[in-house]
Amino acid sequence: MKFSILREDLLTPLQQVIGAVEKRQTMLSLSNVLVKSDDNYLSMTATDLEIELVSRVQLMVDKPGEITIPAKKFLDICKSLPAEAKVNISIDADKATIQSGRSRFTLSTLPAADFPSLESITSFYEFSMPQNVLRRLIEKTAFAMAQQDVRYYLNGLMVEVSRGMIRTVATDGHRLAYSEQAIDSELADSKQVIIPRKGVMELLRLLSDSEEPVKIILGNNHIQCLLGNQRFTSKLIDGRFPDYKRVIPAEEGHTVTADRESLKQALSRASILSNEKYRGIRIVLNNNLLKLQAQNPDQEQADVEVEVSYEGDILEVGFNVTYMMDVLNTSGSEVVQFIIKDANSSCLLKFPEDTQCKYVIMPMRL
Repeated sequence: MKFSILREDLLTPLQQVIGAVEKRQTMLSLSNVLVKSDDNYLSMTATDLEIELVSRVQLMVDKPGEITIPAKKFLDICKSLPAEAKVNISIDADKATIQSGRSRFTLSTLPAADFPSLESITSFYEFSMPQNVLRRLIEKTAFAMAQQDVRYYLNGLMVEVSRGMIRTVATDGHRLAYSEQAIDSELADSKQVIIPRKGVMELLRLLSDSEEPVKIILGNNHIQCLLGNQRFTSKLIDGRFPDYKRVIPAEEGHTVTADRESLKQALSRASILSNEKYRGIRIVLNNNLLKLQAQNPDQEQADVEVEVSYEGDILEVGFNVTYMMDVLNTSGSEVVQFIIKDANSSCLLKFPEDTQCKYVIMPMRL
C-alpha cells in the first residue's frame, strides 16, 4: 500500500475514529486502526468490539492495500506535523513508513486479517432524521444514564421509535430524563433499543448541529448510524428497560414556577456547603418563596432564598442538588416549572418553552 495525502485529510478521519480504540489492549490489534485504500477512497476503522467507527476520505491511491497501524502513535505523528503538510505513507512487510518534509517515522504493523470486526447488522427498521435533532435528543437525556450499575440495562440510553415519533429516555434509578421528537416514520409497532454509554458518547461526538441527515439502522443486536463519510455501529444492551411511563408522575400537586437562571445560581450557592458525598439539599416552599438549606458533617450551613411563584401550604422536601442543576443545565429556557405532590413523592420538572422534555427526580431523606 502506498499513497500521499494532506495532513488535514489524514488527521480528520483519524480523530473521528480514535474514540473507539481499545485502551486496555485486551487484544493487541484493538489498539490499532485498520487503514484500507481502494476504489479511490481511504478508510479508517477502529473498534473495541462494543462499538465500531469507520471514516472515509476520497483519495487517489498509488497502490491499494490494507494494514493496521498503532492508532495513538499514528495520531500523535499526524498532530505533530505542520499544517498543510504533505504526508507520504508506504507499507513494506510489517512496517509502515510515514514521511513528511524532513521527518520520517517507521511504525510496526499487524496484518489486516488480525483485525476484528463487528458482526454484520440485520436490519429490522431504517429511518433518517436531521443530525441536530438526534443530537438534541441525546443531549437532553444522556446525563441521567447510570454508570457501572449492576442493573446493566440502566448503563445506557433507551431509544424508542414508533409511528411518527422518536423518544430518548435515561435513568439511574434516582432520576429520569425524557425527550421526544416527531419524525417521519411508518413503524407499525414501537421498537426499543438500549445503546451503551460509550456508544452514546461517541455518537454525540460525531453528530453535528446541522440539518444534514443521519440514517439510522436498527437491528436485533446492533444500531448503525450513517453520517456522510462516517459509519457508527454499536452493540445494544440486551435487557428490558424500566417502564418510563409509570415513573413519570401525573401533573398534579403543588406547582412552582421559577426563573431558571436565578434558581440555578441559588442552587449553586447552597451546594457549596452540602454533604460532598450525598449532595442533599432541603427545599422549603412558602408564599412565593423558595428556601434552600444545606448542611455538611462539619455542621456548616447554607441558607439561600429565591423568589418563585407558589401558592399553597408550607412544603419541605429534600433533593440531590446535582440532579436539580443537571436538569437546569439542559435548557436555555427562561422559566422552569416543577410539580411536587408531597415530601415523599418524586418531583416532575419541565420547561414551558420546551414541552418535549420531562425530568423526574426522586426525593431524599435529610
